Amino acid sequence: MSAALAVAGLIAASVLAWSLVSVRHELSDRDHTAADRAHAQQVATDYAVGASTIDFHDLNAWQVKLKAHTAPPLANKFDATAPKLQDILVPLQWTSTANPIGSVVSSDNGGVYKVNVFLNVSSTNAQTPNGAQTTVTYDVTVDGNNNWQITDVGGMDAALPVK
Repeated sequence: MSAALAVAGLIAASVLAWSLVSVRHELSDRDHTAADRAHAQQVATDYAVGASTIDFHDLNAWQVKLKAHTAPPLANKFDATAPKLQDILVPLQWTSTANPIGSVVSSDNGGVYKVNVFLNVSSTNAQTPNGAQTTVTYDVTVDGNNNWQITDVGGMDAALPVK
């Protein structure tokens, strides 16, 4: 009888130990996932703020921010379009600053995160010298498997004027 109780006790202890290890792994995985998502949001937010902060007097500094942490194919696209953007921004005398409102991971596909970043952008230009404020949305793809590089940027199509 005492041998049966000892075996039952060992089985119960083994099940309890296995359950604790399983829960610990689940919690660790959850924490790791949450940390990765938060990191993707921070990378995307930092990028969006830099890309939206423009001073027509120093467009080279803006271009550096525009290409910061981007994968080479995306950086090459920005190199190709920068002269055209400068042709627009300089005559407009464009300046803008951006403040983050928030961000959300809209999808996670195996460590590649699509992040929606919402900014409040204050800008002045030749057409609105007193300035304007807009809410801007950036859709930023961050590849957590590739040193957290930004592989795609879209957005600003959902800009809403602030009244």
